[in-house]
Amino acid sequence: MKKVIMGGLCVALATSISSIGTEGNVAMAETGQTALAHAPKLISDNTFEAPTRSGRFVHQSGYHFDYPEEGVRGIFLTAHSAGGSKFNSLVDLVNDTELNSMVIDIKDDHGNITYMPDEDSPFYDIAKNFIDDPAEMMSVLEENDIYPIARVVVFKDSVLADLRPDLSFKENGSVWKNGRGESFVNPFLEEVWEYNVAVAREAAEMGFQDIQFDYVRFPEGFETRDEDLDYETGKYGDDESDNVQRRVSAVTDFVAYARDELSVYDVDVSVDIFGYAATVPEAPGIGQNFLKISENVDVISSMIYPSHWGPGSIAGLDKPDLYPYELTDEYAKVENDLLGQLGDDQPVSRPWIQDFTASYLGSGNYLNYGAAEVEDQIRALYENNINEFLLWNAGNTYSEGVDYENP
Repeated sequence: MKKVIMGGLCVALATSISSIGTEGNVAMAETGQTALAHAPKLISDNTFEAPTRSGRFVHQSGYHFDYPEEGVRGIFLTAHSAGGSKFNSLVDLVNDTELNSMVIDIKDDHGNITYMPDEDSPFYDIAKNFIDDPAEMMSVLEENDIYPIARVVVFKDSVLADLRPDLSFKENGSVWKNGRGESFVNPFLEEVWEYNVAVAREAAEMGFQDIQFDYVRFPEGFETRDEDLDYETGKYGDDESDNVQRRVSAVTDFVAYARDELSVYDVDVSVDIFGYAATVPEAPGIGQNFLKISENVDVISSMIYPSHWGPGSIAGLDKPDLYPYELTDEYAKVENDLLGQLGDDQPVSRPWIQDFTASYLGSGNYLNYGAAEVEDQIRALYENNINEFLLWNAGNTYSEGVDYENP
């Protein structure tokens, strides 16, 4: 086994964070290098026993989960839902329907580790007690035969960006934030890769059967600001290709690295990707190339929510949210053609579908999504021989009366 020393990444947030509220908003008591100067470094003083792909063992968590014979049919849970009273009702939902899986936040959209690991974990001082008893949670999932998938948000990470600005993107000397006040860390830097894979290792050791990496990309619209922001390019600085190809290489290389590092845990590696990435050669700003990512994962999960497509962007649909079946059907055909190019090496397709109402689109541009609209999407997938799916609802409130098996 090789020993991986991950220098200076996890920092004791207790000295630099005054509070994190229930919505995950981070209030920094100190920022930048001032906070870091007073914070003991984690990971730099911790050695990970990280078996290589040729390692002599496969880690056993102690839990047993069978891959669903009918394919994964899952719902998303925030850590607050997984660790709160809502968890029981969502377990009941799965038990009372043809659903069989849960995707649970282990590292969330803000960069928070969502449970308290063992005290000797390098993440102990930065963890949040959103999931109070992860062992009990896993036991409940095992007892109810619910397949567990860990969601790890990768490059959108305000916590790490605020503590390590050198791992982020800076503008006028400060960490750059998007219009929603969110920060990203830099996909070019292998130190950031190691950090996220270390989180994924802990999830695998907890018993999760699939590590789902989300936000595996640069910020939206990065191509319009890549020349203006201050950031490191790591080993990609000497790459003679253009900026687009450098971003594609960094994102693809991270996925390949993560899959290789996690191979000894006998878990699947899945990646969430924008649905439109399948309709273009590559998404130029964010660095997502559908086929290159698909070559390096066990599962590809395109986010194909009808509400997220622009007018006429697929199948000529002027108001895509009004056509859940038609949009999903067209997307499935496009994806099947692409994945067919990979032959026997193609990953499982497990798209994210919409179980929420996109009223923000404005009157006349959206439908109230319920059982019929969810079933329309599922039926379109099944008719195109895509037999797995995940339901997204940010509030974890899912439509009643859906037939997930024979829509």
